[in-house]
Amino acid sequence: MLIAPGDLDSTTRTLILRLAPLLPPGEEPHAVGGFVRDALLGRATHDLDITVLGNAQEIGQRLSQELGGSYVPLDEERQVARVAVKHQGQPWQIDLAALQGDRLADLARRDFTVDAMSVPLEALLGAGWPSRVLDPLGGRQDLEHRLIRQASATVFQDDGARLLRAVRLAAQLGFRVEEATQEAIRRDAPCITRVSGERIRDELLATLATTGAMEQVYVLDRLDLLCRVLPELALGKGVTQPKEHRWDVFRHNVETVGTVEGLLSRTLQPSWALEPVPWNDGLAAYFGETLGEGHTRATLLKLAGLLHDVAKPSSRSLDPDGRIRFFGHHTQGAAVAKAMLERLRMSRRTIRAVEVMVEHHLRPGQMRQGAETPTPKAVYRFFRSAGEVAVDTLYLNLADYLSARGPMLEQQEWAEYTSVIRHVLETGLGQHQPSAAVRLLDGDEIMSAFQLPAGPLIGTLLEAILEAQATEEIRTKEDALALARNILATSQEAPHA
Repeated sequence: MLIAPGDLDSTTRTLILRLAPLLPPGEEPHAVGGFVRDALLGRATHDLDITVLGNAQEIGQRLSQELGGSYVPLDEERQVARVAVKHQGQPWQIDLAALQGDRLADLARRDFTVDAMSVPLEALLGAGWPSRVLDPLGGRQDLEHRLIRQASATVFQDDGARLLRAVRLAAQLGFRVEEATQEAIRRDAPCITRVSGERIRDELLATLATTGAMEQVYVLDRLDLLCRVLPELALGKGVTQPKEHRWDVFRHNVETVGTVEGLLSRTLQPSWALEPVPWNDGLAAYFGETLGEGHTRATLLKLAGLLHDVAKPSSRSLDPDGRIRFFGHHTQGAAVAKAMLERLRMSRRTIRAVEVMVEHHLRPGQMRQGAETPTPKAVYRFFRSAGEVAVDTLYLNLADYLSARGPMLEQQEWAEYTSVIRHVLETGLGQHQPSAAVRLLDGDEIMSAFQLPAGPLIGTLLEAILEAQATEEIRTKEDALALARNILATSQEAPHA
């Protein structure tokens, strides 16, 4: 037994007490799948899967009304529905599925043995509920051995999304995929092409969200899944880089996932590499913010790391002296990454965030002139261009540098490099985009002062004034008028008398 009997938390027990009287009479409804697995492991969960007799969608609609939740039909053909509800301040998802045939046959159709267990719902209210678990495929034994094992020979042919789910589930639980199941994944890998972009997106992001995401990306590659899902990455295999790089393009992209995680989780090795990297509680909270698809900035930064050099193979060239170049790979890469994420049906905000990070990932290291630190104006322009992912892009740049060097990283060189990025970060965060309330001039005032018509020139002047105000080159309305006058005097767009 994996946990002490009756070890369900009080919140879960009270939810079951609310649910039980609302479900139809007849054969007792069972909790099933991931809920039972997590309960046996003692893992907290707010997802409850239940099999019922009758029309699961009608039952779901009634439950949503009784519980004050929202109803989501998931699969009309298979009779699967979801009720999203708040219980004791916590959001819960209750998934209802119509029982298909007898209970043992229903369990045999599930994906993995650890998910092919069920227990009568009301039995969960008693202390000895683990003794009531139905386990026809040996799921509890696989939990003990920390294995993900296919429930049948046709698991992946029946649903190709399970190919990715096996890896994601193993990553989340800290398990490993059993050898025969790995072979079945390789055999059935082509089935992934039948899976919708949305489902691939959800599994991929959930895998990147786990601790040790880089290792799981390598697992996906060994199982012949990664480059079926993201075929553009395959072009980087064997593509050599300049001597400053430890790995080929493909491995560099994957290693950057691990470096991002090491930077943000403060687990990077060697440990001295973390010492000069800016970090505080505010940055930790920042990367924990949800940005898109329900995932954090940290997870989407790992995604950007995986894709940041995706266009290097197509932009590779050789100088006459044999030096390798990748001219424009950052701008080409932004377009390629955008197309890849559109294919996976990611949200506009997520696509734009990753696109911008890829486009600007080189820029922080290129902002200084010789030994000079980047100017306030250069920093302002970087933060303006990168927008809401400016800070994220700085850390992508650091991860790119680290994963390029790999074990060749030199401490003094790294300290010097991070000092530049620290300067950009601190300067940029210290600069504030002037709000409309504190701007020195608005468009109407510019047009009135210089007798100018509305048009693009007004926007150019406003942007120049905002930039100078943010970098503290000007402080008063008179300063702003003088700056505009100087720009007009030297601009070819200035009207002639």
